[in-house]
Formats: sequence, C-alpha cells, structure tokens
Amino acid sequence: MQKELEIKFLADFEQNQNIAHKVCRIYTTNKDAHNDLFQEITIQLWKNYAKFRGDAKFSTWMYRVALNTAISLYRKSTRTVKTQDITDYAYKIKSVDYDDTEELQLKALYNAIRKLGDIDKALIFLYLENKPYKEISATLGISEVNARVKMNRAKEKLKNILNP
Repeated sequence: MQKELEIKFLADFEQNQNIAHKVCRIYTTNKDAHNDLFQEITIQLWKNYAKFRGDAKFSTWMYRVALNTAISLYRKSTRTVKTQDITDYAYKIKSVDYDDTEELQLKALYNAIRKLGDIDKALIFLYLENKPYKEISATLGISEVNARVKMNRAKEKLKNILNP
C-alpha cells in the first residue's frame, strides 16, 4: 500500500513539479533559498499526500500546499533580521552583447510581486499561471467574487509599485 502511494505521488509530483519551482521563484531571491523552499514544499506535499482525496485536481491541491508552505516560511523569515541580497542589484550590471530588457522587466516584476502581501502574491502568481478565477478561488479558499475583487486591488498595487 505504501509503495503504491509512493509511486502515485512521484508520478503526480513529476508531472507538476514546475508549480513548486514557480512558487519558489515568487517567494525567494536566490538559488539556495529556492532549493530550500522547493525541498520544504516537496516534504509537505509528501506528508499530506495520503490526505489528498482527489476532490480537486492534483495541480490545484499542489498550488494550495505550495503556497501555504511558502507563505508560512515567508512569515517566519520576516521575523528575522533582514539582509540585502546582492542579486537585488545584479540587474544594474550592463552587458554589451546581450539585450537584457526582458530579463530586467521580469526581475522588476518579481521584485514588485515580492513587495505585495502574502495573499496578493498568491493571487498574482495564479493569475500569471493563467488559472481561471474558479480555480484561484478554490486554491486560496475564498469565493470567486472575492478573488476577482482582491485581484483588481493586487493589480492596482503592482501598477503603483512599478510606476510610482
């Protein structure tokens, strides 16, 4: 029974592991933190997999677990002393042969997203993943109308951060 559960989990996880990587990218600023969060998400998914009833798609359940894990760890980390990461300034280094416009825009977007609150980050992330509001609301445990209202507010906050 345990072996069958493990095989099913690995199959589901391997098909959807990009979800965990994308959540990690939203909530972390460097490779080590990304790897640590990815590992923690994987552990939480495995620990809770036996409780997964299949009421929703595996990917929806995975978003929920990954986001809750990231938010929990993020909240714990904000209680510690903040340090400045060098990657926050790496975008200022210009390359002569490489057009980094798109990369800079993505970096600015990710930096702006990191300034949002936990729920707003999750909303924007799921929106960027082209998830319908029905799935966003199911993933976050809020009503579809509430998801739409919060999304509009989060988009407005992002606009203000990106264009002060």
